[in-house]
Amino acid sequence: METTLLTSILHFGAYFGLSIIFLVAFKFAYAFVTPHDEWQLIKDDKNTAAALGFGGAVVGFAIALGGAASNSVSLVDFATWGVVALIAQLLAFALVRFGFMPRIVERIKSNEVSAGI
Repeated sequence: METTLLTSILHFGAYFGLSIIFLVAFKFAYAFVTPHDEWQLIKDDKNTAAALGFGGAVVGFAIALGGAASNSVSLVDFATWGVVALIAQLLAFALVRFGFMPRIVERIKSNEVSAGI
């Protein structure tokens, strides 16, 4: 019984640790593909639209990571689907920016909350 519990805790720690690494990677990748600097807008300019947009992107990515973790058969499988989730989330931003809302960047910079949401 102890071995099973310890093994489960180690597996949880591995998945959790890899999830944190993915979230940090996502933060940098998202900042790289967006033409505006979220951190400056959020921290220095107190831009609510940027905070909502970035927060929503992180939550969306975390949901995808959670699904990948709960359905993966190994850490490598989870990592593979984590990369797929990261790419999908970045493509989703590109689709919104270039397809549905071409002015979203300017609207976020102008602190239009509806654009951030």
